Parts: sequence; C-alpha cells; structure tokens
Amino acid sequence: MARLNAYLAPLSLLFLAGSLVMLWFIILSAVTTTTPLNQTYFLSARTDGITGARSVTQWAYFYICGEGNTDCSRAAPAPPLGWAWSGNPSNAPPELVGTHGGDTTSFYYYYMWRFGWVFYLIALVFSVLAFFCGFVACFGRLGSAIAGLTALVALFFHTIATSLMTAVFVRMRNVFLANGRDASLGRYAFGFSWGSWTALLIATVLFCIGIRGSGDGGYSSGGGRRRWGRQRSVRSRRSYDLNGTNGRRVKEDYA
Repeated sequence: MARLNAYLAPLSLLFLAGSLVMLWFIILSAVTTTTPLNQTYFLSARTDGITGARSVTQWAYFYICGEGNTDCSRAAPAPPLGWAWSGNPSNAPPELVGTHGGDTTSFYYYYMWRFGWVFYLIALVFSVLAFFCGFVACFGRLGSAIAGLTALVALFFHTIATSLMTAVFVRMRNVFLANGRDASLGRYAFGFSWGSWTALLIATVLFCIGIRGSGDGGYSSGGGRRRWGRQRSVRSRRSYDLNGTNGRRVKEDYA
C-alpha cells in the first residue's frame, strides 16, 4: 500500500493544486487588470439608467466594477449586490432591490450571496490544509486518511459555495433579462468555480483510495500477502490435536 500511495498521493496533490489555483483566481478577481483576473466576474449586466449605477456593471468577489473590471468599488467582504446602484434606486429591477445593504438589495440576494461568499473562504482554508496534509499521504494510509478527511470537508463547503453562487447569479441574470436588460454570466468565474470543485472531488477520491488496504488486510515485508489480524498458533493447534488423540487412547485402554 505504501507503493500505491507513492503514485496516488502526488496525483492527488496535483489535482488539489489545480483546484487551489482556480479558487485563488476567483477570490482575486478584479484585484488587478492582468489576465485572467480582469476577465473574471460572476455576472455582467447593463445597468444604465439606474440611479447611481454604471452603464455596465460586473460583480466580482471583493468588488463591483465597470466593464472590463475597471472603475471598481472599494474592496469589501461579501459586498451587497445592490451596491451597484444607490439606495432606493429608480429603474432598477424591483426583484433585486430591498431594505438590506442600505436599501439596495433584497433579502434573498443579500443573504444568499453573503453565505456563498463566506463558504468560498472556508473551502479555501480547508483546501490549503488538505494540500499540506497531502504530503503526509505519500508515506501510508494514515496520511491518506488525514488528507482525505480534510479534503472531504473542503469539498463539502466548496459544494455549498459553488451551488449558492450559481443559484444567485443565474437567477439575477434572468431578472435582468426579464426586465429588458442585457446580462451574461462570467464564463471565467463559473468555469473556475466548477473546475476547482471537480479537481477537488477527484483529489478527495484519490486520497480515499489510498486509505483502502489490500483485499486480505495488508502486505508482508517480503512482498507476500498477510493478514493484519492475530494469527492462530500452529503449535497450539498441534498440542490440542495430540492431547485429544492421547485422551481418546486412554479412554479406550480403560474401556
């Protein structure tokens, strides 16, 4: 099994590293104008005519920006989606406007994206922990178990984050379209999100495969198979057989 882990663990680390890189691209979106960060956003929509809004608005992880991820707002944790316009705006889709985020965002979009935003960070933390635990997986099943458990927790939070993100921005796009405004999903952000999730899923499965022992419980040092369980003593069985045979002979003599 140590030999199997020597192949599975590096492969798991490779997928986990890919997942982390894509996750960082999402979190750092719009931080600079360098590709692909300047093209990574969740939703782009025409917001001209809405009070206090840009002509085109793009929603990134920390920022709300204009076209090309320029003219961005200040960085903020879980920014309300309605910060793209002023409070109590005119001409904004009514489904998006509410009393949250300074009278800019409805209850649904405010809390759905806030929870999704936080779960992305939690998934990142556990993915980083799983990556470092993955180096221990090269040395045996215990390391694979630790890395696999950590990766499974990361996968759980990543699933929630990606699902919430998809639900929020797909629904938000549909609202803009229903109100006669052009809107499109960010292919980079969605691609990175689901690509990162898929890579993390593969890494988790590979770590779990490394936990499994052989069919009969393990391997001997000489390459042959053996069981990890306690072996019955051959000497004890022979002694039992001899005693049983002698006992029968004594009974026959007395008979």
